[in-house]
Amino acid sequence: MRVFVTGASGSIGSVVVPELVAAGHEVLGLVRSDAAAAYVTSAGGTPLRGDLTDLDSLRDGATQADGVINLAFSNDWSNLEQGIDDEGRAVQTLAAALAGSGKPFVHAGLTPMMPGHISTEEDPNTTTGPVGGRGRTADAVLALAAEGVRSSVVRLPRSVHQRGAQYGFCTVLINAARETGVSAYVGDGTQRWPAVDRRDAGVLFRIALEEAEPGTVLHPVADEGDTMKTLAETIGGVLSVPVESVPPERFGVIGRMFALDMPSSSALTQKRFGWQPTGPSLIDDLAAGGYPE
Repeated sequence: MRVFVTGASGSIGSVVVPELVAAGHEVLGLVRSDAAAAYVTSAGGTPLRGDLTDLDSLRDGATQADGVINLAFSNDWSNLEQGIDDEGRAVQTLAAALAGSGKPFVHAGLTPMMPGHISTEEDPNTTTGPVGGRGRTADAVLALAAEGVRSSVVRLPRSVHQRGAQYGFCTVLINAARETGVSAYVGDGTQRWPAVDRRDAGVLFRIALEEAEPGTVLHPVADEGDTMKTLAETIGGVLSVPVESVPPERFGVIGRMFALDMPSSSALTQKRFGWQPTGPSLIDDLAAGGYPE
């Protein structure tokens, strides 16, 4: 299968592309820079220049491919609304190019935020709050099942991690601890964050592309929920800084999310698709240190 991948050199794309190539797929990867193009080429794919706001490049990539995996998202937390709007327009463009084709369209979403409840694949997307727009976009992808598209949404947990490279939301905690000299958590710190090793997540995107029925939701979750206080204590121990509670405003616009309890399960995904996470836990990766500068 020839697969068009947006965000091909990003945190998730950089593991999805080699996963697809190893499985015998041909990859056309959307890239914004020479360095990104070089990565996609070295991983066995073919680069296509453009970005999430370049709608012509999205149409071009989708029409050339037998399937699409949409991973690109602006992680500029200072301009979150713009990033959500850009994602929505990109999905509309890809959807129009794929309508009636029967081709697979796999989209990266977020596990629901349902305080006090371990969310499952059967729970609705979160469509309110600071990232509610992303949930509405995910709903639009799932609705494409009625328009002749084999659409699915892989709902990622808050921390998609790999030791020495990526830590998801915990990267924000690490950077804040370095800048302020305090490893902080919000409130009493009992709120839980789910997590997964990014290589395990990459495998599930490939499985979704190959196997998911139209309108399917999948969860690549390994750790159902580590408390924010435990995460902050682990980071504080590595960086040798004190651990303290802070108000959510300390983390800007995403502080409201940090205050929420949002554990999640992948039990249904594991049962339906035989996917099994094998990578280390988030706590193990954080405790090992070696955080990138």
